[in-house]
Amino acid sequence: MPSTVALLGIALMSCVMSAAVLGSLLRANVRGVPRWCAAYGIFSVAILLVLVGPRVPLWLGLSVAHCLFLFASLLILEGVREFFGRPRASAIEYAASVAVYLAVLYFIYVKPSPDDSVVVSSAYFAYVRAAIGWAALRYRPPQRPKYSYYFLAIAAFAGALLHVARSIAYGVGWNHQVVFLDPSPLNIAFLGLGILSFPFLSIAMVMLAHDRLAERMERLATIDELTGTLIRRAFMERAEASVAAAHASGAPLALAIVDLDNFKAVNDRYGHAAGDRALVHFASTVSRSLRPGDLFGRLGGEEFALLFPATREAQALQLTNSLRAAIAARPCGQTPYTFSAGVDEFGAGDTLARVLARADAALYTAKALGRDCVVVASSDGASNERLEQLG
Repeated sequence: MPSTVALLGIALMSCVMSAAVLGSLLRANVRGVPRWCAAYGIFSVAILLVLVGPRVPLWLGLSVAHCLFLFASLLILEGVREFFGRPRASAIEYAASVAVYLAVLYFIYVKPSPDDSVVVSSAYFAYVRAAIGWAALRYRPPQRPKYSYYFLAIAAFAGALLHVARSIAYGVGWNHQVVFLDPSPLNIAFLGLGILSFPFLSIAMVMLAHDRLAERMERLATIDELTGTLIRRAFMERAEASVAAAHASGAPLALAIVDLDNFKAVNDRYGHAAGDRALVHFASTVSRSLRPGDLFGRLGGEEFALLFPATREAQALQLTNSLRAAIAARPCGQTPYTFSAGVDEFGAGDTLARVLARADAALYTAKALGRDCVVVASSDGASNERLEQLG
């Protein structure tokens, strides 16, 4: 059977490696990672103090080590909550941490009782692990793969059950601890299982960080950096899926192509930074007005596209004109702009490319009619005379 010193040596190496691995992710700027890295570094120092405890004063060895264990555990919980964008710790949790530490000191100096010290500290660790598991389940992003979040939850809840069992075992007298590194079989079993939780938690944290990085890469591959809209390729892929679904169900589907008027003149007069602000203003205005299920993408430059599921041509015309009204009501500061648009509805057997071409022709008609208007395309590819313009 391994000794408690050997197990702590393994735990020390595990914590050092975990801190090193998490440290390699610091430059990725993932929320929570700095706290996780610091926590494992603190765990390493605490374990080292326990190992050298017989050679240093009691206050420096066991007393400081307990403080570091409690602080590092809370730091991991704070890192998990920070990762999910939640408040890190409440005043009650900070107060509970201080109370637990004072209780541990009481059972070390005032009324020496290693068993009671284990009961109190294990109950605290059980709460921290349970809170980590709860956060992983409660705040998991629904659109992300579940595996890494469930892995963290399982590892945390397993650690919580272990600490609950340890607290009960010492609380009811199933086991007694004369010294902190008591080599009893039950203490060694608890220590060994507890050590296993360190790498499992760190692996889960690395998995969460990598999932966040993967999410960033996916966003860069689908979202326009300036406007926050879908890039052309992503819009076309999702639009093709919507077209197939509409044809299968027989539901109506409409499309609008939108182009900001005289955008080169806007850039020339106000500067490219002002032009970028106009694009951002337009995109944010449209995004606020979108209905659930509508698609919005940037086709390139100052040209955008809107796909309206379950929408007839007349309603798409109305929706597009309401966007013009919204922009007129809230102009972009000192950079005024307008837009023109072409609208078309999908017919039976229409492809996305065909409707895009008809809507684009309607857009050019809107430009020829003086801009700042919306024109509806006809089924033969020409634009009819149905248009609306702000008066």
